[in-house]
Amino acid sequence: MNITHIVPSIEEEASGPSYSVQALNIALRSLGAHSRIAVTGVAPAISENIYTFPRQKFVFRLGRSPEMLRWLRNEANGHKIDILHSHSLWMMPNVYPGWVSRRSGTPLIVSPRGTLSSWALQRSRYTKFAFWYVLQKRAIENATLFHVTSEDEYKDVRRAGFGQPVAIIPNGINVAPGTPSRTVAEKKTLLFLGRIHPVKGVDNLLRAWVAVQQKFPQWHLLIVGPGDADYLREMLSLATALGAARTNFHGPLYGADKIAAFRAADLFVLPTYSENFGIAVAEALAAECPVITTKGAPWSGLISRQAGWWIDIGVAPLVSAFEQAMSQTPETLRAMGAAGRVWMQDEFSWQNIGSRMVATYSWVQNGGPIPPWIRIG
Repeated sequence: MNITHIVPSIEEEASGPSYSVQALNIALRSLGAHSRIAVTGVAPAISENIYTFPRQKFVFRLGRSPEMLRWLRNEANGHKIDILHSHSLWMMPNVYPGWVSRRSGTPLIVSPRGTLSSWALQRSRYTKFAFWYVLQKRAIENATLFHVTSEDEYKDVRRAGFGQPVAIIPNGINVAPGTPSRTVAEKKTLLFLGRIHPVKGVDNLLRAWVAVQQKFPQWHLLIVGPGDADYLREMLSLATALGAARTNFHGPLYGADKIAAFRAADLFVLPTYSENFGIAVAEALAAECPVITTKGAPWSGLISRQAGWWIDIGVAPLVSAFEQAMSQTPETLRAMGAAGRVWMQDEFSWQNIGSRMVATYSWVQNGGPIPPWIRIG
């Protein structure tokens, strides 16, 4: 089975698809599938079998790449692709697979990767409205199947008017070997780690932190990640204006440094407005760090697994969660973190996720009994 994944870019390591598409590719190849990735721009050497194509400077943000389109057409016409799997929307690399599928008859799977959420659709909505009706909708309306990572994202696909089968398969997570060592320290760390972007709710985080900082003087807030320079300056100014004490902004961390940050933290917080998955939540749990996140992210299992708090979006719910979480004993927080790690090992290993994706590709190609994670209606 030859699967070609198409994603606009994997240059930004902090973004979800940069990690998840490459990790999926590795998992599929370990299971014997002939899987590869086609991207525009440069590609970090994290995965293997990555084909890169230049982006034209004209309307650069759309990722136009005639070279990518030509290559996809040649590969499909030469019967070298059994499944086209397009990740994300709103750029030309997410239009090309639809064109190629329509001409060649190659099955197309579309993973929106959160780009059909209500929050995402409101960003640059007039540009997206035009792009949708001119290019994007027609490119994916004949998709064989949609792949989503959560129940909420399934609803986004249906709300957009698509009736095709939908596979609900979450992203996976690499659980580092060994048990994270945690020591009881006087200084406690509340960690945010991710893109410093309006969707992540960093403004709400700062306001909620200021509301509790005097009550919990042993805690400090660490905000880690890359961000647009203007927005980062805005958040730094907001922190100063609010009088945020014991608050540090840090640049992005990757690889072992990122894992170390999760393992050193006592609580992880993602006060997001919208996530199709929220890979940082899984990374924190895999590192035995309990989590506070909002109902903008599909992590209701935090409650049933007793691994954290799943709250409404906004400052007041965040303040309440902070007061509850920071009042817990170190032993309770460690137990919650350990429960989260077991959860990740049980349900979110990439081997497990890869096996489900292989079964999905096989069903698309050959039919047969419908896998239980695929919704027909």
